[in-house]
Amino acid sequence: MLINEQLFFRSCMNTLNGLIHLDVSLLSLFIRAVVVYLAVLLLLRISGKRQMGQMNATEFVAVLLISNAVQNSMNGGDNSLVGGLFLAVVLIALSSLIAYLTYKSKFCSAIFEGTPTLLIHRGQIIRANVKKELLSEGELKTLLRKQGFHDFNEIEIAIWEADGTLSITGKTSLAKADVVETAKDLKSHKA
Repeated sequence: MLINEQLFFRSCMNTLNGLIHLDVSLLSLFIRAVVVYLAVLLLLRISGKRQMGQMNATEFVAVLLISNAVQNSMNGGDNSLVGGLFLAVVLIALSSLIAYLTYKSKFCSAIFEGTPTLLIHRGQIIRANVKKELLSEGELKTLLRKQGFHDFNEIEIAIWEADGTLSITGKTSLAKADVVETAKDLKSHKA
């Protein structure tokens, strides 16, 4: 019985050692995490706004595969619990740092988050901007229908936001807002 207990104890200690022992230095893990994080962020920014907010099935699969593809380059073959937790802390810290920088700086915001793009103005498609965003007219019409607009002439402005969503101000909503403002103005003049 004593031999079995010793083997069990040794096996447990080896398992714990494998969970705690780092195969790669913390500095190496840190550098790898920073480089991979920034590289993936840059690739997603280059790929366009649609990758962020309006993913279809093939784009979603690509994002999943990217996460799997960069895993080994980030951990450098280290499969320890400590290494994994350290990488998680580094990634969350990087995300928080970038959120802070984009909050404090318009320049950083433009780099990391992008800028909005005007797609429709007073019912007219701005084709150069639609082309720049790699949207087809059919895709744009689909996005408009999802928000209850069926004709370009119903739209005062449509903006492709930096996060990949489409913001629309309809001509009728502006007319309603003007009526409300006019009613408020009339009430204030009567008083």
